[in-house]
Amino acid sequence: MKHLSLILTFIAALIGIECQASSTDYVLEQVAEGLGIPWGMVLIGPNTLLVTERGGQLIQLDLTTGQRHNIKGVPQVYAKGQGGLFDIQLGPTDSNTDSKQQWLYFTYAKPVAGQGRTTLARAQLQGQSLIQWQDLLVTQSATTTNRHFGSRMAFDDKGHVFFSVGDRGHRPNGQDLTTHAGSILRLNLDGTVPQDNPFVTDDNALGAIYSYGHRNPQGLAFDAKNQRLWAIEHGPRGGDEINLIKAGGNYGWPVVSFGKEYWGPFSVGEATFKAGMEPPIKVYTPSIAPSSLLLYSGRAFSAWRGDLFSGALKLTHLNRVVLDGDRASSEQRLLTELKQRIRQIIEDDQGYLLIATDSGSIYRLKPR
Repeated sequence: MKHLSLILTFIAALIGIECQASSTDYVLEQVAEGLGIPWGMVLIGPNTLLVTERGGQLIQLDLTTGQRHNIKGVPQVYAKGQGGLFDIQLGPTDSNTDSKQQWLYFTYAKPVAGQGRTTLARAQLQGQSLIQWQDLLVTQSATTTNRHFGSRMAFDDKGHVFFSVGDRGHRPNGQDLTTHAGSILRLNLDGTVPQDNPFVTDDNALGAIYSYGHRNPQGLAFDAKNQRLWAIEHGPRGGDEINLIKAGGNYGWPVVSFGKEYWGPFSVGEATFKAGMEPPIKVYTPSIAPSSLLLYSGRAFSAWRGDLFSGALKLTHLNRVVLDGDRASSEQRLLTELKQRIRQIIEDDQGYLLIATDSGSIYRLKPR
């Protein structure tokens, strides 16, 4: 293992928000290297980590010894462009069954007729193999592009799973309720559509849709204490957003945006705000290119409890946002010295952060 002692300096970066400077000592340990792009992570024991690689592999990693195994039973994935094997989460315990085996939930790009569709699935782990693989929803999201698949997951405490689907590179999808693309979806744990979903009785909409008007949400976090869902998504050239997700909410893409066109200095959409469309809680301009979202609840860093953390791909840092109710009060940019694209952040039972980077490394962040 490589040990890096880092003093992480506060960087003010919120639009129109003045932040107070502070610094903290940390120890950053490298616990693994040489992986493919590690897209998702979940702990299934104190020192046992499952890691999804975007190319389609599922790795079991012993954080104590560094030993790793390939897990069998992952189906074929559409590993083109931004497509591949995405998120992994350990599902809630089902009180309606006698089985003590928890389901592992996955999102991935499923190849269908030569195109990729963001798909929610689940399976159980038996030894070093997945069994009982079930595709719960193969979304209606296919396009000819290989970008903007989403897709992260979050669970509430009422038996639902949320997962995000990007606009699949076709902007009109954001305002089209007849496609899953450009939406955050909400399902029961078995993949059925909840009867209280906002569009379940609308003949001109897909019942799984919970919110829409999204470009490419790659982070979801459910706040059980306050019963609310947070999301973070990519804007175009500028305009990454943190949003509080409301049932039936329209988040504006591509009608409203804070971003610019890639091909010139022109704004995307009609305006930055419009009646009937939900405004973001926070906007990043220039874009940080966010991936993953964690609402920190651990003991190791008590000052961080209740803060949001996201990885930054383009601006290569760990992004911390301090919340004041439903407002982003300040921001801190950490691990800038690492100079790596941060893909995923989770916390362990001690409140340490596990951080995966696109270079194929996994780090542990803990107090000095």
